[in-house]
Amino acid sequence: MTDVQFQSPTGSHSLSREYQARTGNGILMLLVSLALMVAGGLAFAAQPDSPLNVAGGLVLLSLGFILLCGLYALQPNEAMAILLFGDYRGTDRKTGLRWVLPWYSRKKISLRVRNLTSDKLKVNDKRGNPIEIAANVVWRVQDSAQALFDVDDFRAFVNIQVDTALRDMASHYAYDHGEDHELTLRADAEEVAARLREELVGRIAVAGVAIDEARIAHLAYAPEIAGAMLRRQQAEAILAARRLIVRGAVEMVETALQDLNSRGVVDLDEDRKAAMVSNLLVVLCADREAQPVVNTGTLYG
Repeated sequence: MTDVQFQSPTGSHSLSREYQARTGNGILMLLVSLALMVAGGLAFAAQPDSPLNVAGGLVLLSLGFILLCGLYALQPNEAMAILLFGDYRGTDRKTGLRWVLPWYSRKKISLRVRNLTSDKLKVNDKRGNPIEIAANVVWRVQDSAQALFDVDDFRAFVNIQVDTALRDMASHYAYDHGEDHELTLRADAEEVAARLREELVGRIAVAGVAIDEARIAHLAYAPEIAGAMLRRQQAEAILAARRLIVRGAVEMVETALQDLNSRGVVDLDEDRKAAMVSNLLVVLCADREAQPVVNTGTLYG
């Protein structure tokens, strides 16, 4: 079996690494913010003519509003990357209402499983035959830091790498009828799918993406040669059927001669045996029904 080796196109690259950000409980900070705003309002109401109360109320209200700006919510399989003036400060994966210092910027990213069906690509297989091929890939973000900061757009990156890997893989395999013990795209779908997933894992690792499954979703000859290839497949099917018919006919003739000889029904010399074998094979292997001929004479007449 030919072992096809694939190489990652990314080469050496300084990769980001995700780590847990320091964040707070959003429910607690929401209560604190509301308490500060209520306290500010009470300070205004208590002595509206007092400059000290007015200043204190404004400070409390402003502080409450500022703390509210640090709140954010995360659903299951969502993450929030925390940055401070462009500097990565970790990722929060805890669900629910969360809080971080308001001057920290935030980028939300989904960690849910995604399904990608590539466009139908027209490529040449190992033998140079033009074929159409498409893949279905199940993927998800594994490292949020790599997905956000190591590639420009991780979704577009995944789409392009799937197409590139599919083109590269198709050129290493024949559509069908490979050499001895050679994998083909049509006959060895499971092995080809495993090779496709293996190549995608290497190509997309730089984006912090995990490949759960990769399979060939569409495989066909290109329209310009599809007719010729269909006629070839039909001819091969007819030849295979003929071989099966001839093999069965030979076994039936052999059984008939053995039964006639063992039961002593008739004694045939070699010439008559040859004639009988020829007639039986014609009857058994013919495309049409044989027309019976009544012999009114003797077997040798």
